[in-house]
Amino acid sequence: MGEQRQMHLAGFFSAGNVTHAHGAWRHKDSSNDFLSGGYYQHIARTLERGKFDLLFLPDGLAVEDSYGDDLRTGVGLGGQGAVALEPATVVATMAAVTEHLGLGATISATYYPPYHVARVFATLDQLSGGRVSWNVVTSLNDAEAHNFGVDQHLEHDARYDRADEFLGAVKKLWNSWDEDALVLDKEAGVFADPTKVHYVDHDGEWLNVRGPLQVPRSPQCEPVILQAGLTPRGRRFAGRWAETVFSLAPTLEFMQATYQGIKAEVDAAGRDPEQTKILTAVMPVLGETKAIAQERLEYLNGLVHPEVGLSTLSSHTGINLAAYPLDTPIKEILRDLQDRNVPRQFHMFAAATHSEELTLAEMGRRYGTNVGFVPQWAGTGEQIADELIRHFDADAADGFIISPAYLPGSYDEFVDQVVPVLQDRGYFRTEYQGNILRDDLGLRTPQLIGQPS
Repeated sequence: MGEQRQMHLAGFFSAGNVTHAHGAWRHKDSSNDFLSGGYYQHIARTLERGKFDLLFLPDGLAVEDSYGDDLRTGVGLGGQGAVALEPATVVATMAAVTEHLGLGATISATYYPPYHVARVFATLDQLSGGRVSWNVVTSLNDAEAHNFGVDQHLEHDARYDRADEFLGAVKKLWNSWDEDALVLDKEAGVFADPTKVHYVDHDGEWLNVRGPLQVPRSPQCEPVILQAGLTPRGRRFAGRWAETVFSLAPTLEFMQATYQGIKAEVDAAGRDPEQTKILTAVMPVLGETKAIAQERLEYLNGLVHPEVGLSTLSSHTGINLAAYPLDTPIKEILRDLQDRNVPRQFHMFAAATHSEELTLAEMGRRYGTNVGFVPQWAGTGEQIADELIRHFDADAADGFIISPAYLPGSYDEFVDQVVPVLQDRGYFRTEYQGNILRDDLGLRTPQLIGQPS
């Protein structure tokens, strides 16, 4: 028999009030200490104790105000992005108290210049000893555009076209120093070999960047590229660039289809599918028995106000759902919107949850429990481990993103109750595999680009 394939585990949570479970900040055991550095350092230490591959932080660049064209609901009820600290800064605080855990931050390829992004991540990778990942996003809506002095957000596919060029420019900057360019010969007075530091002179359709970067080559050569776009254009982007993919899928069948589809895109792009790890999100709720865990899940979901879910759904889809009374059947709203370019996500959520037969209020409540696509699993540590293994063995994912029901306690529970079971069954490491994030993810060092041959 061959050696047991090992699953990867990642933590994913907002540097703010809400990740996926919109009742999390109201949970009786939630610390709501998300403005404190110690809060993030505690979580990082916990996940490192659990031998997680990495944690990464999402980002949104605007307070949600698509619902009713007003911030009152999103801010007043604590929707996604009501508070959002800058992720790279938070990652730096966590890097300082860990030695092995990978650390990822989200920075938009639409609203930050390539030089800035390349420099931030090269710096973080140096200071962390090679443990950093960039979660590439193209941003979401006009509210974000307005915060950066832009009238209107770029159209979806155009954002990805621009992001293709953006990634190429950033990689050229990361590779603008040869590995041995830094000499530091005190006696001879040679700081660096200038023949091994290169201008990139990127002059493209969207971007112009001269370079070189002011940060020598990082320990990983390049930080790991993480990406979460699951639209057809997003998947093509993942196929070309992503080394780790954050997948959202509500059922085993959806997970398997997404897994196969993204692997096929990687193959079609001429890359090795084994070099792109697909991690799907799940939200475990633990208890001493299945019944106790289920009761805890019902408590968590009961904390969700219908309109806080609708606020986030409006932000994600660009549809002002405040225009409809809360008792409106969803099928009527879909009929009303049939002549508009309604985002695929809205239809997918309605289909996956059979929301067409529900009212708008119930749809909002359901979206607020898990943004529609994150499976909520209630059980004991053994039962949650069983589910993870069942999905892993069914080729639904290369590993899992653990979305917290509340913070910081959900991660303490998972590390104490689920990780030991996975380790005992041979599905998860008992020690870190190497010195850099690429080692733990089983990723090769990228081939050098952007330099003279």
